Amino acid sequence: MSERVIEVVAGVITDKRGRILLSRRTPNRDMPGLWEFPGGKREPGETPEAALARELDEELGIRVTVGPPLMTVPQQYPSKRLRLDVRHVTHWDGVPKGREGQALAWVAPDRLARYSMPPADLPVVAALQAPDRYLVTPPPGDDDATWLQALDDALRRGIRRVQVRLPGIDAARRATLLQQAAIRCRRRDAQVLFNGDVDTALSAGAGVHLTAAALHTHDVRPLPAHAPLAASCHDARDLAQAARVGCDFVVLGPVADTASHPGEAGIGWTAFSRLRETSALPIYAIGGMTPDDIPEARRHGAQGIAAIRSLWPG
Repeated sequence: MSERVIEVVAGVITDKRGRILLSRRTPNRDMPGLWEFPGGKREPGETPEAALARELDEELGIRVTVGPPLMTVPQQYPSKRLRLDVRHVTHWDGVPKGREGQALAWVAPDRLARYSMPPADLPVVAALQAPDRYLVTPPPGDDDATWLQALDDALRRGIRRVQVRLPGIDAARRATLLQQAAIRCRRRDAQVLFNGDVDTALSAGAGVHLTAAALHTHDVRPLPAHAPLAASCHDARDLAQAARVGCDFVVLGPVADTASHPGEAGIGWTAFSRLRETSALPIYAIGGMTPDDIPEARRHGAQGIAAIRSLWPG
């Protein structure tokens, strides 16, 4: 018999200065001392909105207007399975106070990572801080100028995280193209990662995206902490290895059928969600994804989507 899933709702409460409210778990609860987004268990028959309004009234003494969903994170703990439904809170009346003896903290979004949190809350932090789209570039073909122009167009349209893939070209051309791509990304304050060797990536000021095969060749993080590290994952073993070597985020899939791999069925959202339970890393869904799939991806715990065709201009 499968374990019962505990339904939990939490709110991202933001003040006029843009700070987000965190609550510290009290000593009488599991994972005491960790910080979390305020909320609690949903009772049978309650809607998520009603449950969150009730919990925030009981815990903080505020009456809230529950806004749109941010994401839902399924998470497997040693003794339970949890499904964390996170909503924006757009308005509240009253002054938040720790009515159950819990400490509260108003935290700037860029400082959330400094607070130790339960695994289910960590992907929520990433969703508040990082892009919901991860562009994977197609091969450049024979026309570098056209490829770079398309990258410029993607950045102008709002892409802020890019994986540069440059298979099948010589090392000198690859290094030059990566350097040019990195310059363009920096101009737009976009993060760039290279699907290739570490030395070439660092020389261009880029991070590294590891293939699943390359991921398992590392015992420790192959990059300094300031350089972003990601990996492609296909199963729980890959996800565990990505956490072990200190990846900042991963892609997981293929979720759906893709034109690049005809005849290969995707794993589907149910399998994606079960794999999501095993990791606290931010995870992009890849494989047949378009921006229209972002809400569905978020409902299954994804950071967003990673794609080539649907995010590459033209």
